[in-house]
Amino acid sequence: MDTPFSLSTRTQDIVSMMREPVDLLIIGGGITGGAIARDAAMRGLRTALVDKGDFGWGTSGRSSRLIHGGLRYLEHGNLRLVFEASRERRTLLRIAPHLVWPRSFVFPLYAGGRVPTWKLAAGLWLYDALSLFRNVKRHRMLSKRALLRAEPGLRERGLLGGARYFDAQCDDARLTLAQARDAKRHGALVANHARVERLEVADGRVRGATLTDELSGDRFTVRALVVVNATGPWADSLRAMAGDPAALRLTKGAHVAVLRGRIGNNEAVTVISPLDGRVMFVIPWGELTYIGTTDTDFAGTADDVVPDATDVLYLLRSANALFPHARLRADDVVSAWAGLRPLLRTNDNRDPAAVSREHKILEGTTGLVSVLGGKLTTHRSMAAEAVDAVLRRLNRLDGRPASVPCRTDQEPLLGGEVRDLELLVQESVREGAEEGEARRLARIYGSESVALVRAGRADPKLAEPIVRGHPATKAQLLHAARREMAATLTDLLVRRVPVFHEAAGHGAGEAAGIVDFVAPELGWDAARQAAELSAYLELVSHMLEFRAELRQRFSRASTLE
Repeated sequence: MDTPFSLSTRTQDIVSMMREPVDLLIIGGGITGGAIARDAAMRGLRTALVDKGDFGWGTSGRSSRLIHGGLRYLEHGNLRLVFEASRERRTLLRIAPHLVWPRSFVFPLYAGGRVPTWKLAAGLWLYDALSLFRNVKRHRMLSKRALLRAEPGLRERGLLGGARYFDAQCDDARLTLAQARDAKRHGALVANHARVERLEVADGRVRGATLTDELSGDRFTVRALVVVNATGPWADSLRAMAGDPAALRLTKGAHVAVLRGRIGNNEAVTVISPLDGRVMFVIPWGELTYIGTTDTDFAGTADDVVPDATDVLYLLRSANALFPHARLRADDVVSAWAGLRPLLRTNDNRDPAAVSREHKILEGTTGLVSVLGGKLTTHRSMAAEAVDAVLRRLNRLDGRPASVPCRTDQEPLLGGEVRDLELLVQESVREGAEEGEARRLARIYGSESVALVRAGRADPKLAEPIVRGHPATKAQLLHAARREMAATLTDLLVRRVPVFHEAAGHGAGEAAGIVDFVAPELGWDAARQAAELSAYLELVSHMLEFRAELRQRFSRASTLE
């Protein structure tokens, strides 16, 4: 079913929200809010989903891009969370094979490290057991020689051996977008760039919200029987509007991406930073490798989270210590990103890494339902629990069934209808695509990939790349405008066609031409074109401010060691 998902449908959905009350209004278009909207729409609820920014512009698009059981959570005894996450990993590999794929991890151990060999071996057996031995493959312990064959760039001094185990990797921003699009496909009303100004209260209960359309400046009100707060790090701000107390502890996680050849890793590598003993990852991403993550308490403004020089220095130094031939410097960073973890607040001052990644669903004094905590991997099960709670509320309000089966673990996400991506690759090749391009598009768009190949064949101009040194094409830009509700240049270049993260120049030099190309499709006049270009270039500059400080602080150092 080809469901339009564009600025035109956004406008229509806002009008529909205004004219007729909904059963459920979900505030927050991250991975959890999108999953709640999808689930609720599939269970027959009249559902509306809004976000003040774009889908996945916050935490959900700034993660470690992993769908994993959480091996490190075993250290803290979070067996229930690991079991749940392992189950959800299996589910996502099945329903979204184009956006979630298996990833092998190598875990090296060094003499004097805080994790002895026996502990890693026992942990990995437990890890496999909690997945009911249904992971991609079972783990294997590796000798020093075998580990160096797998990752010859690792530091040899003190290396004892290690293990190989399996988890999954994802495209977090596109997985989030897929939830919103699939919610729309099942009847939800969806609008990005719609900011909540206040909650509407009637008879002491939250019954909707007044919002501002950030694209037009217009205000509108959505009336709802139930309102769900799925705003992640912003949840306490919305709870405050409803008179509910703060419930979160925010921590920042930063990542840096470098050219993969600088590190030379073949697989994902789980490492223990020699700087502070934290578990971190060095993970392949096409021609890049990204390194992450930090985990530090955050007390700033949630709307403005960027990696700073301290974050980047920590990540580069940790990687250099374990891959001594890399000799990474500030100028090696292709891109960097940082997001906030909305952890549940506790009464102790434990290290952020030790705080539980579990979630809670709380109903406030005026009826606002808040989904708090959790992690990317468990978004679907969190959503199912939230919709169950909404149905119980609606049953008390108007007597409708209190229980309707959840089907989100059975039906593929949009684009995941063809589980064997090789079939899509072969079809695209028959349509005239090069095999490498066919594989790239299948990994991004799944069952929609062949249509993009055909578009490029019908109009060769659409097959042209938009940024030097990056494979993204003009056909992808049109698809983003017509089928992915891209509303701004930043939506396009950060989350839909992510040249910001993957291209050496972030598309800054080509941005003006990209604006000219998409302006007719998105209805931008000259003033809007200038504003979009300025906003994107400002973002690029802001996200990379750390470079100047690093160069200044380490101008006399040959490497960051």
